[in-house]
Amino acid sequence: MPSRRLLHFLSFFRVVSVNPVVQSDDEYNVGSEEINPDMEIWRKLMSRQKDILTTGEVAKICNVAPRTVSKWFDSGQLRGYRIPGSKDRRIPLSALIKFMKAHNIPMDALQSGRTRILIVDDESEIVDVLQKVLTEQANYDVAVAHSGFSAGLECEKFRPSVILLDMHLPDVSGEDVLKLVRENGDLQMTKVIAMSGKLTDGQAQHLMNNGFDHYLKKPFHVRQVIECIEAVAATI
Repeated sequence: MPSRRLLHFLSFFRVVSVNPVVQSDDEYNVGSEEINPDMEIWRKLMSRQKDILTTGEVAKICNVAPRTVSKWFDSGQLRGYRIPGSKDRRIPLSALIKFMKAHNIPMDALQSGRTRILIVDDESEIVDVLQKVLTEQANYDVAVAHSGFSAGLECEKFRPSVILLDMHLPDVSGEDVLKLVRENGDLQMTKVIAMSGKLTDGQAQHLMNNGFDHYLKKPFHVRQVIECIEAVAATI
């Protein structure tokens, strides 16, 4: 039976339609990896994406700053070419895929083009509701973590675009998690949204002044969550 706290949360958390993207059956039927997973990934990507990318586009896919992509290019790690008569760099899609696989960069963003959300909260019931809504209603790629330690592991694997971070985790504080994210060179572009049911306006402003990109006061409506995510994701 749901806890009283969860029922209170759900009374505010009303699911609304957010123009979900309808995908064809082919989007989900990737095929057996035993056949040839690399060719399957390539076929799907080429069917819906251009095959030459700018450094800005690569930066968004890999969730790093454009200058980092330029360094990869200039050092020869990421193959590409310069446009004659200019300093603009261009990266073939095939070269990017090879680079991402070699450096264990998740292929999710390249394949789906969707914003990656990491939910970090130790209240499983609330996390389950958030995950369901953000995946099914808003069409985000969603991963979850229930502690600061597991959040660190997920960040390495998932490289989220946005982190929804509860400030009262069982093992570390939200500020500690934020510090780890900001010190990780692979998470340069990751946005962090603080979540708490105990935030005053003054505390919320303090968080914004100390590295958080936005905040949410629990309980909240689903539209508030999505609007907050879209606001910070627009600056990536």
